[in-house]
Amino acid sequence: MLDPSWPWTPLVAWVLLAALLALLVVRTALKDRREYRRFTRYRTTLKRQAMMRKWLLDSLWSIGGVAVVVLVVAGRFVAPLLAELQSWLPIDPGLVWGIISGGAVALAVLTIVGIHSARHSPDDVATIGDIAAMLPRNRQELRLGWLLSINAGVSEELLFRLALPALVFAATGSAAVAVIVPLLLFGALHVYQGVAGVVGTTVVGGVLAASYIATGSIVVPILLHALFDLRSLVLIPTAVYGAHRIDGREHKFIARPRAATRTS
Repeated sequence: MLDPSWPWTPLVAWVLLAALLALLVVRTALKDRREYRRFTRYRTTLKRQAMMRKWLLDSLWSIGGVAVVVLVVAGRFVAPLLAELQSWLPIDPGLVWGIISGGAVALAVLTIVGIHSARHSPDDVATIGDIAAMLPRNRQELRLGWLLSINAGVSEELLFRLALPALVFAATGSAAVAVIVPLLLFGALHVYQGVAGVVGTTVVGGVLAASYIATGSIVVPILLHALFDLRSLVLIPTAVYGAHRIDGREHKFIARPRAATRTS
């Protein structure tokens, strides 16, 4: 574990940071975009499920596993970084939780309204970035949507809101850089979703980072992130397209999703 008092700490942190950034850039440039393009061309649910399981396992080690390793190495910088960031925002805790609760209620209301509208016009489902191909089409894919959402909430928040900022802070000594670099990288890693996906996830990442700084609890952004992904990968496919009614073992070929019809 890096010791803040050790004179070689910044140099070692820089080396580790460069290696981590290289890993994430290569993962995005050579793997994510290629696999997502291939995924959009799949016409059978078996191939889609295989790729979704691959994404789940890859994320567990390349995001979650790396986050754990970085936290072990740079964990001593988590508390000092958080303390400095919180000193910039002298906000009453009650107000913070009020804002978070109000935002959650607003998101829930907008989601309900959006789903009601989308049921009448399924092509107008609002998503951040080009993720239409990722929306589960049947019960089997919905289960993987659950797992992907929860894993993303835990793994990505541990890395981009806790571990990576601590490592950047150990290398640079700047709290501002420790927030900005992980935030920009978080958005850039969603380049496979197009420009809208990069911009949208960067904004969402900023909100998640603010929730962590304001509350001092990594659990808050983890829950928010997981709920946000569950909205896209579980709630919308279920409420709008009725994916839960389709058995992928019987309907192996994937058709264009259409709004669920009401049954009496």
